[in-house]
Amino acid sequence: MKIVKGFPSTMQDDYQLNMINIIKHGARNWAKQEIVTKKADGLFRYTYKDAYERIKRLANALDGLGVGIGDRIGVLEWNTNRYYEMDFGIPGTGAVLLQMNLRLSPTDLSFVVNHAEAKFIFVDETLIPVAEAIAPMCKAVKGYVILTDKKPGNIKTKLSPIYSYEELLKKAKPEYEWPNLDEKSAYAACYTTGTTGNPKGVYYSHRDVYLHSMAIAMNAEITYRDCFFQLVPMFHAMGWGTPQAVTMAGGKLLLSGRYAVEDLGPLVDLMVQEKVTVGDGAPAIFLPMLRYIEEMKEKPNFKGARFLSGGTEPPIALMKGLYDLTGAEIVHAYGATETTPLVTINRLKPWLEKELSEKERWDLRRKQGYIIQGLDAKIIDDSGKELPHDGKSVGELCVRGPWITGTYYNAPETESQFTKDGYWKSGDAGTIDKEGYMKITDRIKDMIKSGGEWISGTDMENEIVSHPAVLEAAVIGVPHPKWEERPLALVILKEKYGRKITKEDIHKHLSKKFAKWQLPDEVLFVNEIAKTSVGKLNKKVLREQYKKAYVSESL
Repeated sequence: MKIVKGFPSTMQDDYQLNMINIIKHGARNWAKQEIVTKKADGLFRYTYKDAYERIKRLANALDGLGVGIGDRIGVLEWNTNRYYEMDFGIPGTGAVLLQMNLRLSPTDLSFVVNHAEAKFIFVDETLIPVAEAIAPMCKAVKGYVILTDKKPGNIKTKLSPIYSYEELLKKAKPEYEWPNLDEKSAYAACYTTGTTGNPKGVYYSHRDVYLHSMAIAMNAEITYRDCFFQLVPMFHAMGWGTPQAVTMAGGKLLLSGRYAVEDLGPLVDLMVQEKVTVGDGAPAIFLPMLRYIEEMKEKPNFKGARFLSGGTEPPIALMKGLYDLTGAEIVHAYGATETTPLVTINRLKPWLEKELSEKERWDLRRKQGYIIQGLDAKIIDDSGKELPHDGKSVGELCVRGPWITGTYYNAPETESQFTKDGYWKSGDAGTIDKEGYMKITDRIKDMIKSGGEWISGTDMENEIVSHPAVLEAAVIGVPHPKWEERPLALVILKEKYGRKITKEDIHKHLSKKFAKWQLPDEVLFVNEIAKTSVGKLNKKVLREQYKKAYVSESL
Protein backbone atom coordinates (compact mmCIF):
# COMPACT_ATOMS: atom_id res chain seq x y z
CA MET A 1 0.00 0.00 0.00
CA LYS A 2 1.27 3.46 -0.88
CA ILE A 3 2.00 5.61 2.17
CA VAL A 4 0.96 9.27 1.90
CA LYS A 5 2.74 11.62 4.30
CA GLY A 6 0.71 14.39 5.89
CA PHE A 7 1.68 17.37 8.04
CA PRO A 8 4.43 16.42 10.57
CA SER A 9 3.34 15.72 14.15
CA THR A 10 5.08 16.89 17.31
CA MET A 11 4.91 13.47 19.00
CA GLN A 12 7.72 11.13 20.09
CA ASP A 13 7.00 8.81 17.19
CA ASP A 14 10.43 7.22 17.47
CA TYR A 15 9.55 5.75 20.91
CA GLN A 16 9.74 2.04 20.15
CA LEU A 17 6.92 -0.34 21.07
CA ASN A 18 9.24 -2.87 22.70
CA MET A 19 7.59 -5.78 24.49
CA ILE A 20 9.91 -5.45 27.50
CA ASN A 21 8.06 -2.23 28.36
CA ILE A 22 4.89 -4.23 29.06
CA ILE A 23 6.42 -6.08 32.01
CA LYS A 24 8.64 -3.13 33.02
CA HIS A 25 5.59 -0.87 33.30
CA GLY A 26 3.52 -3.72 34.71
CA ALA A 27 5.98 -4.21 37.56
CA ARG A 28 5.99 -0.45 38.14
CA ASN A 29 2.21 -0.08 38.26
CA TRP A 30 1.09 -3.48 39.62
CA ALA A 31 4.10 -4.61 41.66
CA LYS A 32 2.04 -6.74 44.08
CA GLN A 33 -0.29 -8.29 41.50
CA GLU A 34 -0.09 -12.09 41.55
CA ILE A 35 1.12 -14.61 38.99
CA VAL A 36 0.13 -18.13 40.06
CA THR A 37 1.36 -21.40 38.54
CA LYS A 38 -0.29 -24.77 39.09
CA LYS A 39 2.43 -27.32 39.82
CA ALA A 40 2.33 -31.04 40.53
CA ASP A 41 2.86 -30.41 44.25
CA GLY A 42 0.66 -27.34 44.69
CA LEU A 43 0.64 -23.69 43.66
CA PHE A 44 3.59 -21.39 43.13
CA ARG A 45 2.83 -17.72 43.76
CA TYR A 46 4.83 -14.61 43.15
CA THR A 47 4.26 -11.03 41.98
CA TYR A 48 4.91 -8.89 38.93
CA LYS A 49 7.79 -7.34 40.85
CA ASP A 50 9.30 -10.76 41.61
CA ALA A 51 8.86 -11.87 38.01
CA TYR A 52 10.51 -8.75 36.62
CA GLU A 53 13.58 -9.21 38.81
CA ARG A 54 13.95 -12.80 37.56
CA ILE A 55 13.44 -11.58 33.97
CA LYS A 56 16.35 -9.16 34.40
CA ARG A 57 18.47 -11.98 35.84
CA LEU A 58 17.54 -14.13 32.84
CA ALA A 59 18.69 -11.38 30.48
CA ASN A 60 22.08 -11.25 32.20
CA ALA A 61 22.28 -15.05 32.08
CA LEU A 62 21.63 -14.99 28.33
CA ASP A 63 24.45 -12.49 27.89
CA GLY A 64 26.67 -14.83 29.88
CA LEU A 65 25.84 -17.71 27.55
CA GLY A 66 26.85 -15.61 24.58
CA VAL A 67 23.33 -15.07 23.24
CA GLY A 68 23.29 -12.05 20.94
CA ILE A 69 20.74 -9.82 19.25
CA GLY A 70 18.79 -11.78 16.65
CA ASP A 71 19.74 -15.24 17.98
CA ARG A 72 16.86 -17.71 18.06
CA ILE A 73 16.31 -19.47 21.38
CA GLY A 74 14.02 -22.52 21.48
CA VAL A 75 11.65 -23.15 24.38
CA LEU A 76 10.08 -26.51 25.32
CA GLU A 77 7.90 -25.81 28.33
CA TRP A 78 4.39 -26.02 29.79
CA ASN A 79 2.31 -23.03 30.95
CA THR A 80 4.48 -21.93 33.85
CA ASN A 81 6.01 -18.84 35.43
CA ARG A 82 9.32 -19.77 33.81
CA TYR A 83 7.72 -19.63 30.36
CA TYR A 84 6.27 -16.25 31.33
CA GLU A 85 9.75 -15.05 32.28
CA MET A 86 11.19 -16.25 28.97
CA ASP A 87 8.33 -14.55 27.07
CA PHE A 88 9.84 -11.24 28.13
CA GLY A 89 13.45 -11.98 29.04
CA ILE A 90 14.55 -13.58 25.78
CA PRO A 91 13.04 -11.00 23.36
CA GLY A 92 13.91 -8.16 25.72
CA THR A 93 17.62 -8.74 25.03
CA GLY A 94 17.00 -8.64 21.29
CA ALA A 95 17.01 -12.41 20.82
CA VAL A 96 14.00 -14.29 19.38
CA LEU A 97 11.92 -16.77 21.37
CA LEU A 98 11.27 -19.85 19.22
CA GLN A 99 8.05 -21.51 20.36
CA MET A 100 8.45 -25.28 20.10
CA ASN A 101 5.20 -27.18 19.81
CA LEU A 102 5.82 -30.25 21.97
CA ARG A 103 3.01 -32.10 20.16
CA LEU A 104 4.92 -32.12 16.88
CA SER A 105 6.65 -35.26 15.65
CA PRO A 106 10.44 -35.38 16.14
CA THR A 107 10.86 -34.91 12.36
CA ASP A 108 8.77 -31.73 12.27
CA LEU A 109 10.17 -30.38 15.54
CA SER A 110 13.76 -30.87 14.42
CA PHE A 111 12.86 -29.16 11.12
CA VAL A 112 11.61 -26.15 13.08
CA VAL A 113 14.79 -25.97 15.19
CA ASN A 114 17.07 -26.31 12.16
CA HIS A 115 15.08 -23.96 9.95
CA ALA A 116 15.14 -21.30 12.69
CA GLU A 117 18.83 -22.05 13.40
CA ALA A 118 18.21 -22.10 17.16
CA LYS A 119 21.34 -21.50 19.25
CA PHE A 120 20.07 -22.83 22.60
CA ILE A 121 17.03 -24.77 23.75
CA PHE A 122 15.38 -24.20 27.13
CA VAL A 123 13.61 -27.41 28.12
CA ASP A 124 11.49 -28.45 31.09
CA GLU A 125 12.91 -31.44 32.94
CA THR A 126 9.77 -33.49 32.18
CA LEU A 127 10.24 -32.79 28.45
CA ILE A 128 13.88 -33.90 28.27
CA PRO A 129 12.85 -37.04 26.28
CA VAL A 130 11.36 -34.74 23.60
CA ALA A 131 14.61 -32.76 23.38
CA GLU A 132 16.70 -35.95 23.38
CA ALA A 133 14.67 -37.31 20.45
CA ILE A 134 15.57 -34.34 18.24
CA ALA A 135 19.06 -33.51 19.57
CA PRO A 136 20.97 -35.79 17.12
CA MET A 137 19.22 -33.97 14.22
CA CYS A 138 19.93 -30.45 15.58
CA LYS A 139 23.69 -30.03 15.11
CA ALA A 140 23.69 -26.20 15.38
CA VAL A 141 22.31 -26.13 18.95
CA LYS A 142 25.12 -25.10 21.32
CA GLY A 143 23.53 -26.13 24.61
CA TYR A 144 20.43 -26.91 26.65
CA VAL A 145 19.11 -24.99 29.65
CA ILE A 146 17.10 -27.33 31.87
CA LEU A 147 14.06 -25.80 33.57
CA THR A 148 14.31 -27.46 36.97
CA ASP A 149 15.04 -26.83 40.61
CA LYS A 150 17.76 -29.50 40.53
CA LYS A 151 21.47 -28.87 40.15
CA PRO A 152 23.01 -29.95 36.81
CA GLY A 153 24.79 -32.91 38.43
CA ASN A 154 21.44 -34.38 39.53
CA ILE A 155 19.79 -34.21 36.11
CA LYS A 156 19.69 -37.45 34.12
CA THR A 157 19.98 -36.71 30.41
CA LYS A 158 21.98 -37.42 27.26
CA LEU A 159 21.78 -33.74 26.31
CA SER A 160 25.10 -31.88 26.35
CA PRO A 161 26.18 -29.36 27.39
CA ILE A 162 23.47 -28.58 29.93
CA TYR A 163 22.83 -25.67 32.29
CA SER A 164 20.37 -25.22 35.14
CA TYR A 165 17.90 -22.37 34.67
CA GLU A 166 17.68 -21.67 38.39
CA GLU A 167 21.45 -21.83 38.85
CA LEU A 168 21.94 -19.37 35.97
CA LEU A 169 19.42 -16.92 37.48
CA LYS A 170 20.88 -17.29 40.95
CA LYS A 171 24.34 -16.29 39.74
CA ALA A 172 23.13 -13.45 37.48
CA LYS A 173 22.79 -9.80 38.46
CA PRO A 174 19.30 -8.47 39.26
CA GLU A 175 19.69 -5.31 37.15
CA TYR A 176 19.84 -5.05 33.38
CA GLU A 177 19.97 -2.25 30.85
CA TRP A 178 17.56 -3.19 28.08
CA PRO A 179 18.51 -2.28 24.50
CA ASN A 180 16.33 0.28 22.73
CA LEU A 181 15.38 -2.30 20.13
CA ASP A 182 13.77 -1.42 16.81
CA GLU A 183 10.10 -2.33 17.23
CA LYS A 184 10.10 -4.08 13.85
CA SER A 185 12.63 -6.64 15.15
CA ALA A 186 11.38 -10.18 15.63
CA TYR A 187 9.99 -10.87 19.10
CA ALA A 188 9.05 -14.54 18.79
CA ALA A 189 8.59 -17.22 16.15
CA CYS A 190 5.82 -19.78 15.79
CA TYR A 191 5.70 -22.40 13.06
CA THR A 192 2.45 -23.47 11.45
CA THR A 193 1.28 -27.01 12.06
CA GLY A 194 -0.49 -27.70 8.78
CA THR A 195 -1.16 -31.19 7.47
CA THR A 196 0.72 -30.61 4.20
CA GLY A 197 4.40 -29.77 3.63
CA ASN A 198 6.93 -28.59 6.19
CA PRO A 199 5.95 -26.19 9.00
CA LYS A 200 6.21 -22.55 7.95
CA GLY A 201 7.77 -19.87 10.15
CA VAL A 202 5.85 -16.80 11.29
CA TYR A 203 8.10 -14.26 13.02
CA TYR A 204 6.14 -11.79 15.17
CA SER A 205 7.61 -8.31 15.64
CA HIS A 206 7.68 -6.37 18.93
CA ARG A 207 5.36 -3.78 17.38
CA ASP A 208 2.97 -6.46 16.19
CA VAL A 209 2.67 -8.16 19.58
CA TYR A 210 2.47 -4.85 21.48
CA LEU A 211 -0.49 -3.71 19.36
CA HIS A 212 -2.04 -7.18 19.49
CA SER A 213 -1.81 -7.14 23.29
CA MET A 214 -3.79 -3.91 23.32
CA ALA A 215 -6.37 -5.45 20.97
CA ILE A 216 -6.77 -8.55 23.17
CA ALA A 217 -7.10 -6.50 26.35
CA MET A 218 -9.70 -4.22 24.77
CA ASN A 219 -11.81 -6.89 23.07
CA ALA A 220 -11.74 -9.37 25.94
CA GLU A 221 -12.34 -6.44 28.33
CA ILE A 222 -9.43 -7.47 30.58
CA THR A 223 -8.60 -5.12 33.48
CA TYR A 224 -6.62 -5.15 36.71
CA ARG A 225 -9.77 -6.47 38.43
CA ASP A 226 -9.62 -9.74 36.49
CA CYS A 227 -8.06 -13.12 37.17
CA PHE A 228 -7.13 -14.70 33.84
CA PHE A 229 -6.73 -18.47 33.50
CA GLN A 230 -4.18 -19.40 30.80
CA LEU A 231 -5.36 -22.75 29.42
CA VAL A 232 -4.17 -22.32 25.82
CA PRO A 233 -0.60 -23.66 25.47
CA MET A 234 1.91 -20.84 25.57
CA PHE A 235 3.97 -22.69 22.95
CA HIS A 236 1.29 -22.12 20.29
CA ALA A 237 0.74 -18.63 18.83
CA MET A 238 2.04 -17.20 22.12
CA GLY A 239 -0.89 -18.76 23.99
CA TRP A 240 -3.07 -16.44 21.86
CA GLY A 241 -1.12 -13.46 23.21
CA THR A 242 -3.13 -13.38 26.42
CA PRO A 243 -0.26 -13.50 28.97
CA GLN A 244 1.11 -10.32 27.39
CA ALA A 245 -2.33 -8.67 27.26
CA VAL A 246 -3.08 -9.52 30.91
CA THR A 247 0.26 -8.04 31.96
CA MET A 248 -0.50 -4.89 30.01
CA ALA A 249 -3.86 -4.60 31.78
CA GLY A 250 -2.40 -5.43 35.21
CA GLY A 251 -4.58 -8.48 35.82
CA LYS A 252 -3.88 -11.52 37.98
CA LEU A 253 -2.49 -14.36 35.86
CA LEU A 254 -3.20 -18.02 36.63
CA LEU A 255 -1.01 -20.44 34.66
CA SER A 256 -2.31 -23.98 34.19
CA GLY A 257 1.00 -25.83 34.25
CA ARG A 258 0.78 -29.35 32.87
CA TYR A 259 -2.68 -30.89 32.72
CA ALA A 260 -4.55 -33.70 30.99
CA VAL A 261 -7.83 -33.26 29.12
CA GLU A 262 -8.96 -36.55 30.67
CA ASP A 263 -8.83 -35.03 34.17
CA LEU A 264 -9.98 -31.42 34.22
CA GLY A 265 -11.67 -31.58 37.61
CA PRO A 266 -8.68 -30.06 39.46
CA LEU A 267 -8.68 -27.14 37.00
CA VAL A 268 -12.37 -26.41 37.66
CA ASP A 269 -11.72 -26.52 41.41
CA LEU A 270 -8.77 -24.16 40.92
CA MET A 271 -10.93 -21.75 38.93
CA VAL A 272 -13.36 -21.58 41.84
CA GLN A 273 -10.57 -21.16 44.41
CA GLU A 274 -8.75 -18.37 42.54
CA LYS A 275 -11.97 -16.60 41.44
CA VAL A 276 -11.23 -16.76 37.70
CA THR A 277 -13.11 -14.15 35.63
CA VAL A 278 -11.53 -14.58 32.18
CA GLY A 279 -9.81 -17.43 30.37
CA ASP A 280 -9.07 -18.99 27.02
CA GLY A 281 -9.38 -22.45 25.57
CA ALA A 282 -11.14 -24.56 22.97
CA PRO A 283 -14.32 -26.65 22.90
CA ALA A 284 -12.07 -29.71 23.38
CA ILE A 285 -11.28 -28.29 26.84
CA PHE A 286 -14.58 -26.65 27.72
CA LEU A 287 -16.73 -29.69 26.89
CA PRO A 288 -15.00 -31.99 29.44
CA MET A 289 -15.19 -29.12 31.95
CA LEU A 290 -18.94 -28.89 31.38
CA ARG A 291 -19.30 -32.65 31.89
CA TYR A 292 -17.42 -32.38 35.19
CA ILE A 293 -19.56 -29.45 36.33
CA GLU A 294 -22.74 -31.33 35.43
CA GLU A 295 -21.75 -34.00 37.99
CA MET A 296 -20.92 -31.50 40.75
CA LYS A 297 -23.49 -31.28 43.53
CA GLU A 298 -22.77 -27.61 44.12
CA LYS A 299 -22.33 -25.75 40.84
CA PRO A 300 -19.61 -23.06 40.71
CA ASN A 301 -20.68 -19.45 40.30
CA PHE A 302 -18.87 -17.93 37.33
CA LYS A 303 -21.45 -15.26 36.67
CA GLY A 304 -19.92 -12.54 34.52
CA ALA A 305 -16.91 -14.67 33.57
CA ARG A 306 -16.02 -14.93 29.90
CA PHE A 307 -13.96 -17.61 28.23
CA LEU A 308 -12.46 -16.99 24.81
CA SER A 309 -12.98 -20.09 22.67
CA GLY A 310 -11.18 -20.82 19.42
CA GLY A 311 -9.98 -23.65 17.23
CA THR A 312 -13.41 -24.97 16.31
CA GLU A 313 -16.95 -23.64 16.51
CA PRO A 314 -18.43 -24.10 20.02
CA PRO A 315 -21.70 -26.07 19.99
CA ILE A 316 -24.76 -24.25 21.30
CA ALA A 317 -25.22 -27.08 23.79
CA LEU A 318 -21.81 -26.21 25.27
CA MET A 319 -22.36 -22.45 25.39
CA LYS A 320 -25.87 -22.70 26.77
CA GLY A 321 -24.99 -25.50 29.18
CA LEU A 322 -22.09 -23.62 30.75
CA TYR A 323 -24.13 -20.42 30.96
CA ASP A 324 -27.15 -22.10 32.53
CA LEU A 325 -25.10 -23.99 35.13
CA THR A 326 -22.47 -21.39 36.06
CA GLY A 327 -23.32 -18.03 34.46
CA ALA A 328 -20.09 -18.09 32.39
CA GLU A 329 -20.09 -16.86 28.81
CA ILE A 330 -18.27 -18.64 26.00
CA VAL A 331 -16.98 -15.96 23.62
CA HIS A 332 -16.18 -17.35 20.19
CA ALA A 333 -13.07 -15.88 18.56
CA TYR A 334 -11.09 -16.65 15.43
CA GLY A 335 -7.48 -16.43 14.42
CA ALA A 336 -4.42 -18.33 13.19
CA THR A 337 -0.69 -18.59 13.72
CA GLU A 338 -0.30 -16.06 10.91
CA THR A 339 -2.54 -13.50 12.64
CA THR A 340 -0.86 -13.38 16.11
CA PRO A 341 -3.79 -14.62 16.35
CA LEU A 342 -6.88 -12.45 17.03
CA VAL A 343 -8.97 -11.59 13.95
CA THR A 344 -12.58 -11.72 15.14
CA ILE A 345 -14.52 -11.83 18.37
CA ASN A 346 -18.19 -12.57 18.91
CA ARG A 347 -19.90 -10.17 21.27
CA LEU A 348 -23.59 -9.47 20.85
CA LYS A 349 -24.17 -5.92 19.61
CA PRO A 350 -26.64 -4.03 21.87
CA TRP A 351 -29.37 -3.58 19.28
CA LEU A 352 -29.32 -7.29 18.42
CA GLU A 353 -30.39 -8.07 21.99
CA LYS A 354 -33.72 -6.46 21.08
CA GLU A 355 -33.99 -7.44 17.41
CA LEU A 356 -33.28 -11.18 17.75
CA SER A 357 -35.15 -13.94 19.55
CA GLU A 358 -33.34 -15.99 22.19
CA LYS A 359 -32.89 -18.85 19.72
CA GLU A 360 -31.49 -16.47 17.10
CA ARG A 361 -29.09 -14.95 19.63
CA TRP A 362 -27.67 -18.35 20.57
CA ASP A 363 -27.35 -19.25 16.90
CA LEU A 364 -25.48 -15.98 16.24
CA ARG A 365 -23.01 -16.73 19.04
CA ARG A 366 -21.80 -19.77 17.08
CA LYS A 367 -20.34 -17.48 14.43
CA GLN A 368 -16.69 -16.48 14.62
CA GLY A 369 -17.70 -12.84 15.21
CA TYR A 370 -16.94 -9.45 13.72
CA ILE A 371 -13.53 -8.30 12.49
CA ILE A 372 -11.85 -6.41 15.33
CA GLN A 373 -10.75 -2.80 15.14
CA GLY A 374 -7.45 -2.35 13.33
CA LEU A 375 -7.79 -5.07 10.69
CA ASP A 376 -9.10 -5.15 7.13
CA ALA A 377 -10.89 -8.27 5.88
CA LYS A 378 -12.75 -9.48 2.81
CA ILE A 379 -14.01 -12.69 1.24
CA ILE A 380 -13.07 -13.50 -2.34
CA ASP A 381 -14.07 -16.05 -4.96
CA ASP A 382 -11.72 -18.29 -6.96
CA SER A 383 -10.86 -15.43 -9.34
CA GLY A 384 -10.00 -13.02 -6.51
CA LYS A 385 -13.19 -10.98 -6.85
CA GLU A 386 -14.50 -9.54 -3.56
CA LEU A 387 -17.90 -10.94 -2.56
CA PRO A 388 -20.77 -9.09 -0.82
CA HIS A 389 -21.34 -9.19 2.93
CA ASP A 390 -24.81 -10.69 2.66
CA GLY A 391 -24.41 -13.72 4.92
CA LYS A 392 -24.90 -16.02 1.93
CA SER A 393 -21.98 -15.55 -0.47
CA VAL A 394 -19.22 -18.01 0.43
CA GLY A 395 -15.61 -17.10 -0.29
CA GLU A 396 -12.09 -17.33 1.11
CA LEU A 397 -11.40 -15.06 4.08
CA CYS A 398 -8.48 -12.68 3.52
CA VAL A 399 -7.00 -10.40 6.22
CA ARG A 400 -4.39 -7.66 6.50
CA GLY A 401 -3.25 -5.38 9.31
CA PRO A 402 -0.46 -4.56 11.77
CA TRP A 403 -0.46 -8.01 13.40
CA ILE A 404 -0.96 -10.11 10.25
CA THR A 405 2.06 -11.77 8.67
CA GLY A 406 3.14 -10.42 5.29
CA THR A 407 5.34 -13.38 4.39
CA TYR A 408 6.69 -16.66 5.73
CA TYR A 409 10.33 -16.86 6.83
CA ASN A 410 12.62 -18.42 4.25
CA ALA A 411 9.77 -20.28 2.56
CA PRO A 412 10.04 -20.02 -1.24
CA GLU A 413 6.92 -20.55 -3.34
CA THR A 414 4.46 -19.39 -0.66
CA GLU A 415 3.64 -16.13 -2.45
CA SER A 416 0.28 -17.57 -3.53
CA GLN A 417 -0.93 -17.29 0.06
CA PHE A 418 -0.95 -13.50 -0.22
CA THR A 419 -2.94 -11.20 -2.51
CA LYS A 420 -1.38 -8.43 -4.58
CA ASP A 421 -2.89 -5.81 -2.26
CA GLY A 422 -1.30 -7.32 0.86
CA TYR A 423 -3.96 -9.64 2.28
CA TRP A 424 -3.07 -13.00 3.82
CA LYS A 425 -5.28 -15.76 2.37
CA SER A 426 -6.56 -17.87 5.24
CA GLY A 427 -7.67 -20.98 3.37
CA ASP A 428 -10.95 -20.77 5.29
CA ALA A 429 -14.25 -20.56 3.44
CA GLY A 430 -16.94 -18.42 5.00
CA THR A 431 -19.55 -15.69 4.84
CA ILE A 432 -19.83 -12.22 6.36
CA ASP A 433 -23.32 -10.93 7.12
CA LYS A 434 -24.64 -7.37 6.94
CA GLU A 435 -23.78 -6.80 10.64
CA GLY A 436 -20.19 -7.86 9.96
CA TYR A 437 -20.34 -11.25 11.70
CA MET A 438 -18.16 -13.84 9.99
CA LYS A 439 -19.12 -17.51 9.76
CA ILE A 440 -16.49 -20.06 8.75
CA THR A 441 -18.22 -22.79 6.79
CA ASP A 442 -15.14 -24.98 6.32
CA ARG A 443 -11.55 -25.07 5.17
CA ILE A 444 -11.51 -24.44 1.42
CA LYS A 445 -9.98 -27.88 0.91
CA ASP A 446 -12.47 -29.52 3.31
CA MET A 447 -15.69 -28.38 1.64
CA ILE A 448 -17.64 -31.37 0.31
CA LYS A 449 -18.73 -31.14 -3.33
CA SER A 450 -21.59 -33.51 -4.06
CA GLY A 451 -23.41 -33.46 -7.38
CA GLY A 452 -22.12 -29.96 -8.08
CA GLU A 453 -23.39 -28.59 -4.74
CA TRP A 454 -21.32 -27.63 -1.71
CA ILE A 455 -21.87 -29.12 1.78
CA SER A 456 -20.19 -27.76 4.92
CA GLY A 457 -18.74 -30.60 6.95
CA THR A 458 -18.04 -28.22 9.83
CA ASP A 459 -21.69 -27.19 10.17
CA MET A 460 -22.75 -30.82 10.08
CA GLU A 461 -20.16 -31.78 12.72
CA ASN A 462 -21.41 -29.09 15.06
CA GLU A 463 -24.99 -30.21 14.63
CA ILE A 464 -24.08 -33.84 15.34
CA VAL A 465 -22.18 -32.83 18.49
CA SER A 466 -25.30 -31.04 19.74
CA HIS A 467 -26.95 -34.48 20.07
CA PRO A 468 -26.95 -35.35 23.79
CA ALA A 469 -25.39 -38.78 23.16
CA VAL A 470 -22.45 -37.55 21.07
CA LEU A 471 -19.01 -36.78 22.47
CA GLU A 472 -17.12 -35.98 19.24
CA ALA A 473 -17.82 -35.99 15.51
CA ALA A 474 -16.10 -35.47 12.19
CA VAL A 475 -17.63 -35.19 8.72
CA ILE A 476 -15.48 -35.67 5.63
CA GLY A 477 -16.08 -35.90 1.91
CA VAL A 478 -15.00 -39.19 0.34
CA PRO A 479 -14.97 -40.20 -3.34
CA HIS A 480 -18.26 -41.46 -4.75
CA PRO A 481 -18.70 -43.02 -8.23
CA LYS A 482 -21.90 -41.11 -9.00
CA TRP A 483 -21.85 -37.87 -6.97
CA GLU A 484 -18.08 -37.06 -6.99
CA GLU A 485 -18.08 -36.86 -3.18
CA ARG A 486 -20.49 -37.79 -0.43
CA PRO A 487 -20.37 -36.93 3.30
CA LEU A 488 -19.20 -39.59 5.74
CA ALA A 489 -19.81 -39.01 9.46
CA LEU A 490 -17.54 -40.38 12.18
CA VAL A 491 -19.08 -40.30 15.63
CA ILE A 492 -17.77 -41.00 19.13
CA LEU A 493 -20.60 -41.64 21.60
CA LYS A 494 -20.55 -40.82 25.29
CA GLU A 495 -19.74 -43.89 27.32
CA LYS A 496 -23.12 -44.19 29.04
CA TYR A 497 -24.94 -44.46 25.70
CA GLY A 498 -22.96 -47.46 24.50
CA ARG A 499 -24.30 -48.56 21.13
CA LYS A 500 -27.90 -47.51 21.71
CA ILE A 501 -27.66 -44.73 19.12
CA THR A 502 -28.05 -45.62 15.45
CA LYS A 503 -27.39 -44.06 12.06
CA GLU A 504 -31.11 -43.31 11.84
CA ASP A 505 -30.97 -41.39 15.13
CA ILE A 506 -28.17 -39.18 13.76
CA HIS A 507 -30.06 -38.66 10.47
CA LYS A 508 -33.22 -37.69 12.34
CA HIS A 509 -31.25 -35.18 14.41
CA LEU A 510 -29.55 -33.69 11.34
CA SER A 511 -32.75 -33.49 9.30
CA LYS A 512 -33.86 -30.50 11.42
CA LYS A 513 -31.23 -28.35 9.69
CA PHE A 514 -30.06 -30.26 6.63
CA ALA A 515 -31.83 -31.37 3.46
CA LYS A 516 -32.20 -35.09 2.85
CA TRP A 517 -29.67 -35.06 -0.01
CA GLN A 518 -27.05 -33.47 2.29
CA LEU A 519 -27.21 -36.19 4.97
CA PRO A 520 -24.17 -38.49 5.22
CA ASP A 521 -24.61 -41.79 3.40
CA GLU A 522 -22.90 -43.55 6.30
CA VAL A 523 -22.49 -42.84 10.00
CA LEU A 524 -19.63 -44.81 11.53
CA PHE A 525 -19.42 -45.10 15.31
CA VAL A 526 -15.74 -45.10 16.25
CA ASN A 527 -13.58 -44.96 19.37
CA GLU A 528 -11.05 -42.42 18.09
CA ILE A 529 -10.84 -39.61 15.52
CA ALA A 530 -7.45 -38.47 14.17
CA LYS A 531 -6.34 -34.98 15.24
CA THR A 532 -3.48 -32.63 14.44
CA SER A 533 -0.78 -31.56 16.91
CA VAL A 534 -2.96 -28.65 18.07
CA GLY A 535 -6.07 -30.77 18.63
CA LYS A 536 -7.94 -30.02 15.39
CA LEU A 537 -9.57 -32.74 13.29
CA ASN A 538 -6.95 -34.12 10.91
CA LYS A 539 -9.13 -34.40 7.84
CA LYS A 540 -6.23 -35.21 5.55
CA VAL A 541 -5.58 -38.39 7.54
CA LEU A 542 -9.30 -39.16 7.84
CA ARG A 543 -9.89 -38.80 4.10
CA GLU A 544 -7.01 -41.17 3.39
CA GLN A 545 -8.23 -43.60 6.05
CA TYR A 546 -11.79 -43.77 4.70
CA LYS A 547 -11.22 -43.04 0.98
CA LYS A 548 -12.70 -46.40 -0.07
CA ALA A 549 -15.79 -46.19 2.13
CA TYR A 550 -18.11 -45.77 -0.85
CA VAL A 551 -16.21 -47.91 -3.37
CA SER A 552 -18.87 -50.64 -3.12
CA GLU A 553 -21.39 -48.10 -4.47
CA SER A 554 -19.99 -48.70 -7.99
CA LEU A 555 -20.67 -52.44 -7.95
